Amino acid sequence: MKDNYIYCSDTCPFCQRAYQLLEKRGVSFKKRHVKTQNDWDEVAEKTNRNTVPQIFINGTHIGGFDDLVAADQSGKLSKILNG
Repeated sequence: MKDNYIYCSDTCPFCQRAYQLLEKRGVSFKKRHVKTQNDWDEVAEKTNRNTVPQIFINGTHIGGFDDLVAADQSGKLSKILNG
């Protein structure tokens, strides 16, 4: 299994909601805190976005919180989790 991680900020309410959803689904993940310009540059390079959270599950970029909710509701998240 590839790493699950979230580019995040401690002050971001959508990050907190993403943590809760993933924890509810039993998905372990690592937080990659975005604090410096270099961190933001990395997020933009990997995702073509400049917001947090940016969520990666099993090496797949899910997107932000709204994308995570949509993937969960559609069953896409389960498919990614189950390979």
